[in-house]
Amino acid sequence: MKEKIYLIPGLMTDERLWQRLIHLLDDKFEFVYIKIPNSEDYDEINEILNEQIEDEKINILGFSLGSYIATYFTIKYPHRVKKLFNLAGTPSKTNSIEIFRRKDRIEAIKKNGFSLLGKRKAISLLENKDDQIVIDLIQKMYEDLGKDVFLAQLASTLNREDLYEKISKLKHPINYYFSKNDRLLNHDSIAKLEQMNLENIVIKSRVGNSHNIPLEDAQNLSLQIIDWMNR
Repeated sequence: MKEKIYLIPGLMTDERLWQRLIHLLDDKFEFVYIKIPNSEDYDEINEILNEQIEDEKINILGFSLGSYIATYFTIKYPHRVKKLFNLAGTPSKTNSIEIFRRKDRIEAIKKNGFSLLGKRKAISLLENKDDQIVIDLIQKMYEDLGKDVFLAQLASTLNREDLYEKISKLKHPINYYFSKNDRLLNHDSIAKLEQMNLENIVIKSRVGNSHNIPLEDAQNLSLQIIDWMNR
């Protein structure tokens, strides 16, 4: 029987985020997709996940916003987690400047309506500007998930707390993997994790600026996941 890995996507992404990765690893692992519950409260989000997840103890991999949720789940229900993989994500709270910007964005959408993700914006989020399949997919996920999901997910980021102290008490094998020049990542948070020098935490990076690593560099990500699962 193949070992299971539970996958949590990020902001305005869904199970389609993982399609290239699963194609590479479905002979080795069984993947279980977890949808982010439509709530702004992380306790409620993880209580819902705890009820939905049937397996007694799981390997959990979270991307970006999903990384924070997966870390929160591991802290809240440590007895239910075997291993944790954080992809393009950190355990830090959202900084005050970003909170101000995101509150403005939320109010603007409530007042003026929800706009779809334009091609230029989608391209700006990618390392490979010529991968039309990924460009189309990012736009389609954004469109399909829509206004209500966007507002709930963005609002949830206003409620993040720093999780460093709670992480330091965990004994699970924990991996972090990210792009060195990812402009959407809080690199100060990664530096703080490195300074903590915890034996159970492995921090690795790739050259490049991709945030959407599952779609842009599934090959190297697959190798990182195999190493994590072998720990």
